[in-house]
Amino acid sequence: MDAVLPFLHDVMSSPWLYLTVFALAMLDGFFPVVPAETAVITAGVFAAGGQPDLLPLIAVAAVGAFVGDHISYALGSAAGDRFPERARRARAMGWARTAIAERGGLILVIARYIPGGRTAVTLSMGAVGYPRARFAAFDAVAAVTWAIYSALIGYLGGEAFEGDPLRGLLFGLGLAASVTVVVEVVRWARKRAARRRVLASSPADPA
Repeated sequence: MDAVLPFLHDVMSSPWLYLTVFALAMLDGFFPVVPAETAVITAGVFAAGGQPDLLPLIAVAAVGAFVGDHISYALGSAAGDRFPERARRARAMGWARTAIAERGGLILVIARYIPGGRTAVTLSMGAVGYPRARFAAFDAVAAVTWAIYSALIGYLGGEAFEGDPLRGLLFGLGLAASVTVVVEVVRWARKRAARRRVLASSPADPA
């Protein structure tokens, strides 16, 4: 732990930090194993101590996410009709297509906080030909709110554990994980309730 803290301080004070955050947020749009949210939360923790600056951090994270989502959209658009065929067995893609049909562009904002949902939705929107202008408008909201949320969670951890950024980081990551769990529980509960309504409205089998 003693060696980790000086290393993190050096990274957070580097002029390359903002470019790194931008790159991670962009790559996460179509390569979701990249730890973009963790990077933004970590930088937010150290922003509470003065480095990096919070507002530029939010800005580069938002722009990176926006660009990454458009790359994902373009990949789905290029695949066109072939994309649904290849992804038919993927539950995430099936969920994304259904969600797009039900909620339209709003699902872009919602999917930002669902594990695996972001990439599935952006790829699917490109594949089904969702209007690019509307995609860009909703995605701008999604990218900005995600960047603010991630950076402020880290900043809150840094403020809560001033002088101990590692504890602040654990707090921030734990809080983000808790939000994800709550979102998933709500999704599961709504899906279960919908299934019960369908079963209740189905006619009984003839004797």
